[in-house]
Amino acid sequence: MPEYAVLAVLVTAAVTWALRALPFAALTPLRASATVRYLSTRMPAGVMVILVVYCLRDLPVAQPRAAAPLAALAVTVGLHLWRRNALLSILAGTAVHVILASTLFPA
Repeated sequence: MPEYAVLAVLVTAAVTWALRALPFAALTPLRASATVRYLSTRMPAGVMVILVVYCLRDLPVAQPRAAAPLAALAVTVGLHLWRRNALLSILAGTAVHVILASTLFPA
């Protein structure tokens, strides 16, 4: 019985190691690809646009509670254009949204 447990642990360890090493082995040839370099420069902005559209798609613009996310968006974009620091922009926009949504425009 103990030999089965040892064998199961060894097989599990080998599969885990292989699954963790596979992405690195598969991505090595792609590092020199022009397509991957192009996508690495364009994808962050594309992902952010998709997230903004997803978050604001059902926003009731005519209601006063829409001011909180719109103000947070304005702060995030303005701060990012000014400082070019994604972390600072996202944190400040989140803080503005939380403060406005919980104090001035509660649901």
